[in-house]
Amino acid sequence: MFNIAIKQEEYLTYILKDLDSNSRLEIVPEKGGIVTDWTIQGQKILYLDQERFKNPQLSVRGGIPILFPICGNLPDNIFNYQDQQYILKQHGFARDLPWKVISQSTDSSANIILSLKSNSETLKVYPFEFELQFTYKLLGKKLIIEQLYQNKSQEKMPFSVGFHPYFYCNDKNQLNLQIPATEYHNKNGDITYPFNGELDYSTEEIDIAFTQISEQKTSFADYKRNLKVDITFTELFSTLVFWTLKDKDYICLEPWSSPRNSINTGEQLKYLQPQEIHKANIIIEVF
Repeated sequence: MFNIAIKQEEYLTYILKDLDSNSRLEIVPEKGGIVTDWTIQGQKILYLDQERFKNPQLSVRGGIPILFPICGNLPDNIFNYQDQQYILKQHGFARDLPWKVISQSTDSSANIILSLKSNSETLKVYPFEFELQFTYKLLGKKLIIEQLYQNKSQEKMPFSVGFHPYFYCNDKNQLNLQIPATEYHNKNGDITYPFNGELDYSTEEIDIAFTQISEQKTSFADYKRNLKVDITFTELFSTLVFWTLKDKDYICLEPWSSPRNSINTGEQLKYLQPQEIHKANIIIEVF
């Protein structure tokens, strides 16, 4: 049995529930279409810094922010296109803009469809007209994010997209990462390291990218909490980023469609022809 409710706090929040599995998901459309909370049988899956979330001047740290039309940051925040320069801030603008709820249903899952369209402000920093439609489906211990990307411009549109889930974890030494890669790059992308599944969580920050993945799936086990999280994704997503800070109770395991600065370099970059639609999905399942 499925249910959708609404609550008004700092922002209007939609609460999706699967009552049979005692799974509960919160989404805030007006703040970047972000998933802010997910609990299963009372155990929280996601981390959220509530104070940062309440402060509109600060970027959100927590939940599942949406990254579009770039992932990561650009050198000096500059996007070069047809002899012009545009200023695109880290991770793009989708996570900061209000999304519109266009549909909701409780028939075969608790699901809600959100839409984001280009406007006069986005065109100043990203000169393409577009529409995104994301369907969030809660089904048992599974979150399905179905995505539709449409280029509504009259010219070919380059873009990157990603998700930045903050998974709650209060003892990283009890983690077992399963990432389908044998090497990773540092944040700047200029040094490559071998990867055997282990990372040093005593360092102040880990910010690394796996750009050569062998399958469309990653996972981690948290032995302290006796849970495992699988993330599967369609072929649009070619890069995995892992990020965490020392002494913070989260890890971020992020599917990106292309690496940092790809909108300038073209590396693994996705293009849509005029009026073309691309569909993708990501499934996060908890065991």
